[in-house]
Amino acid sequence: MTEVQTLVKELADKHGRKRENLMPILQGIIEKDRFISEYAMKEIARELDISTAEVFGTATFYSFLDTEVRGKYVIRVCKTITCAMKGKNQILLALEDSLKIKVGDTTPDKKFTILETNCLGWCHKAPAMLINDDVYTELTPEMVRQIIEEYRKREELPE
Repeated sequence: MTEVQTLVKELADKHGRKRENLMPILQGIIEKDRFISEYAMKEIARELDISTAEVFGTATFYSFLDTEVRGKYVIRVCKTITCAMKGKNQILLALEDSLKIKVGDTTPDKKFTILETNCLGWCHKAPAMLINDDVYTELTPEMVRQIIEEYRKREELPE
């Protein structure tokens, strides 16, 4: 059994093997591997006895279920009208400038990915971004540069 097969089986044992258990299984894959491979989708379909197309459709519908390899730190910038009116574009420019990549790209060292996403639920404190599970609100370009610098410093520390 491959590592993916073992993980899918463990998640199916934990959550169940019905169609309604698909989301928690997909979330479990994300938690462990940070993305859902095509192979994992096929294994999930086999384990739940549903079509691979159904798994793929669900996995690609939700923006937080990544189906391609991302950086260690996935930066999701809210793209709602509220965040746009409060300076989202300046936040994206600061990120792109700090990381030397564009939205949708990952740094060559695989540490950072910048993405735009729909509402993060922080419109009252716009503009907002999420770095993995950490929320940052009422952002300014200078704050963004400082936040990125803090993440870079974390990477310099021995684990």
